[in-house]
Amino acid sequence: MSIQIKRIYDDITSSDGTRVLVDRLWPRGVSKASAHLDLWPKELTPSTELRRWYHQDAAMDERWTEFKRRYLQELKTHQDGLEELRQLAQDEELTLLTAAKNMKQNHAHILKAVLSEKK
Repeated sequence: MSIQIKRIYDDITSSDGTRVLVDRLWPRGVSKASAHLDLWPKELTPSTELRRWYHQDAAMDERWTEFKRRYLQELKTHQDGLEELRQLAQDEELTLLTAAKNMKQNHAHILKAVLSEKK
């Protein structure tokens, strides 16, 4: 299984494989044509309520553990979508794309960990 995470603003490379946007909102300044997306599974992104709660003030570092717990709970209700991405990752490179500025603590890492779990 091969899954990588990139910012949607990064250059597209031949090693990207299947390109999946994992943000609920469309990224600013990126046209749909230039994004070269294969999938945009909004149901696998953090809910609007969770995203707003996490970003509502500057205490994101303090909220990370709780955000992770809540997002994992949300993902449990979308097993079909998760299985689809797992299958894709078995066959080729899967690139999870996000507009997040913080590339160390963001939901794409949580999603990648869930997808990488042995079932």
